[in-house]
Formats: sequence, C-alpha cells, structure tokens
Amino acid sequence: MAADEGEPEAMNELGNAYFFGDGVKEDKLKAAKWYRRAAEQGHPEAQLNLGCAYDFGEGVEEDKSEAAKWYRKAAEKGHAKAQFNLGNLYYIGKGVGEDKSEAVKWYRHAAEQGHAEAQYFLGTAYGKGEGVKRDHFESFNWYQLAAKQGFAQAQTSLGYKYFLGEGVDKDNNESAKWYHKAAEQGDIKAQYALGALYQTGHLFGEKDINQAAKWFRMAAEQGDANSQCSLGMLYALYLGDKAEAKKWLKLAANQGNADAQSHLKESAFL
Repeated sequence: MAADEGEPEAMNELGNAYFFGDGVKEDKLKAAKWYRRAAEQGHPEAQLNLGCAYDFGEGVEEDKSEAAKWYRKAAEKGHAKAQFNLGNLYYIGKGVGEDKSEAVKWYRHAAEQGHAEAQYFLGTAYGKGEGVKRDHFESFNWYQLAAKQGFAQAQTSLGYKYFLGEGVDKDNNESAKWYHKAAEQGDIKAQYALGALYQTGHLFGEKDINQAAKWFRMAAEQGDANSQCSLGMLYALYLGDKAEAKKWLKLAANQGNADAQSHLKESAFL
C-alpha cells in the first residue's frame, strides 16, 4: 500500500520481498520494477539494488553500463557497497573503461567507511601497485583493518605479510594466528599455508606432520590441487599409506598439477 502511494523506502522493501521470495512468490522482474521506481526517486539502496540487477542480469537484461550508472548514483550519495561495486567495474573494465586509479578511488571511499571487502581490495592495490604507488606498509594497514572485521581473504593476506615481513616485522607466530582465523572460515589459501608451515617446522621449530595433513586435507577436499599434491606426498613420505598417496596425487595431477604428475611417474608412487 505504501509503495503504491509512492513511498520509495516501501518500494525498495517490496522489491526485496519479490527478489528473495519473502512473503510473496519470488519474481525478479517485479523486484527490478520496484527497485527502479524507488531508484528514480533517488533512493540510494534501491539504486544499488537496481545496479546489481543490471550487473548480474536478474529481472533485467545484463547491462554493465546500466549497472555502473546506478552504482554511481548511489556511490555519489556515499553508499559504501555501491562505491565498492563501482570500483570493481572500473577495475575489470566492464561497463566503464578499465581504470585502476578510478577503481582505487572508489575502493578508498568505501574502505574509509569500514567496508571490509573494499579495505581488502585497497590493500591488494597497494601491494601490487595497481592504480596507486606500491606501498607494503599501506597494504598491510588496509589488510589489517579488513582482517580485524573477520574478512577471511584479508586474514590470509595479513598472514602472508607477517610471514614475508612486508610492511611489518616478520613474525611466524602472527602469521600462523591470522592463517588460522582464515582457515577456520574455510579459506583454501590459508589452509594450504598452515599445512606448509606445520610441514616445514616454521611454527615451533619442528615439523608436525599430523597438523600439516589436517590442514592440507581441508583444502584438498575443497579441490585445491596444491594441497592435494602436498597431502599425497605426506602420505607417501611420512604417513606410510601409498594408496592414499596415489589417490591424492592423481586428483592433483588430473587438475594439471605438474609436481603431482612428476611424482606419479616415480616408481615409489606406483
């Protein structure tokens, strides 16, 4: 009733109801219709939602240029998620010309509002020198902000920074701490990194093969070829199970992992 009377907040909420099928039958077309009506009245959340609809072709035909247009309207009103999404389009050059500097600008706007994913992307931009001068200290700081909010990819990257000593003093214990946080959220890269730390003995000065196998397995079961190969080698060299070794090495080899393919050619793994 409120939406029919022209209330933009109600229009946006009704659009959400249709989008998610909450209280009504899911209908992306109707969702986009209500988002548009609210967006045209300047409602920033609806502008974001309409931008997402165009970005991913939900309820409307996919159109990155239209997505960028609506993201920009919300972004210029200070909407952090819209700023982040607009930054992404500039980063990949879809709907707008590729412009890493412009991407960084919008990531920064969102990051300064506490948007964790934007903080992570900004940290990555500084780490790679994309759209901004390379600066490991700045990279570390943005990763840290995102990591403290629980963003797993940032936690992994922060662990990597501590391990290498990039932008911060090298500290294996801090590295492991952040890898653990990310790994427990299911982050494959963190699980693999933890496995490697335990396997090489970088954590406590001695190897812990059982812990290494535990973390390699978590990533391996998610399909990570490097972890599958490493797990296979642990079974072959330390855990005494050639059948398990061959199983995991084959899985990695089938994904094109060169190390696994090489190991399988050796008689010890046949």
